[in-house]
Amino acid sequence: MDRNIDQIEFSLFDTETTGLEPESGDRIVEIAGIRFKGKEKIATFESLVNPHRRICEAAERINKITPVMLRGAPTIEAVLPKFLAFMQNSCLCSYNATFDVGFLNNELKIIGQNSLENTMIVDILRMAKRILPNLERYALWFVAEKLGIKTAQQHRALSDVELTLEVFYKLSEILKEKGVSDFRNFFSLFGLASNLLDDLNHQKLAKIQEALDLGVKLKIKYLSRYNAEISEREVVPKEIRQDKGRYYLAGYCCLRNQERSFRIDGILHLEIL
Repeated sequence: MDRNIDQIEFSLFDTETTGLEPESGDRIVEIAGIRFKGKEKIATFESLVNPHRRICEAAERINKITPVMLRGAPTIEAVLPKFLAFMQNSCLCSYNATFDVGFLNNELKIIGQNSLENTMIVDILRMAKRILPNLERYALWFVAEKLGIKTAQQHRALSDVELTLEVFYKLSEILKEKGVSDFRNFFSLFGLASNLLDDLNHQKLAKIQEALDLGVKLKIKYLSRYNAEISEREVVPKEIRQDKGRYYLAGYCCLRNQERSFRIDGILHLEIL
């Protein structure tokens, strides 16, 4: 975990589907990915998938994947083991990961395999929202355009992966300019719920509780969710709060001279003074 982001192997993937609701029977019709470390592309994966069901008209209009194209495509039973081997021992990521991982877990369930609950997963949409907090919208093409990327979104799995990778690199550069380059903080900020993320947050909570028990101040480095600025603050901790599944450090901020709350996942570093 104590490594630079550029030292981590990521598998960035995307899916095209018959519709939007796996719980209603929608299935994956295409899956693609790029495995990379830093600026090095290690491997590429791409496959159509025969879902054995109709594609809804709205999905077909967007991704242009027709029943004829899928007629001779392999089934998910053949494709998914190859994709799992492709992404093995890497950090999985996608744009709007909750959607893609939801479909992936649904397909795993269908073929009788375990879900990805113990896999490290990063959401690049969450990256965009935390690093560029004041955009009017967060569609992939719009974020790419705001970052100066000229590539158009094609709504096909591999081309969308390639576009998302460009967005990932741009957002990562902004992070590095802010002084955030270690994977531990990166995953704490943008990872999906997992045992690993819980462990990272519990380590922070344990140090806050220690400061509360000792009655001493904390020095924190914090990424604001309002303007994406990073600041260092001294805080007199008052309590740990929980609201809607998130933990907060509540206390007196010496920088602002007022009571403030700080989301635990936005705390990049803390030490007891």
